[in-house]
Amino acid sequence: MGKYDHVELAGPERENALDLLHTQLKEWGLTMPPVEPLPLHFGLNDFYTVGETEFWVANEAVLGYCGKFLFVFDGQTCPFHRHKMKHETFFVVKGAIRMTLDDREFVMNEGDLFAMPPGMGHSFTGLGPALLLEVSMPSILRDNFFADTHIGEDGVI
Repeated sequence: MGKYDHVELAGPERENALDLLHTQLKEWGLTMPPVEPLPLHFGLNDFYTVGETEFWVANEAVLGYCGKFLFVFDGQTCPFHRHKMKHETFFVVKGAIRMTLDDREFVMNEGDLFAMPPGMGHSFTGLGPALLLEVSMPSILRDNFFADTHIGEDGVI
């Protein structure tokens, strides 16, 4: 059992979601790195409403960096959360998202960049399908604190 099995799609639902995602990437003319995609439902089992698919290019804890692509379908939301330690920078590669922060909301379009300091609560929703690049400090377990306590163990992954 992997460390994300409890929050990741499995079986036919996984295959269907990845087929739809790859169809969109092909339409955009994009190729993802040769890594295993992680279609996440965050343990809520409502993937197309609350979820995202991550392509982890690097997560080098010892060297201090992480790089991954994040894909959301139209209307799909990465749930509101914060990190105690991780600083992230988001770049919109394709599409647009509505970014929600602790105290504001704004739209990010293709080419937009936003740095997210540790401790700032955030979520984002696809306005149509969207692909983001996240460059950050390493992603580590137990540094993801979700507002919805049904995610992970009392909101912690």
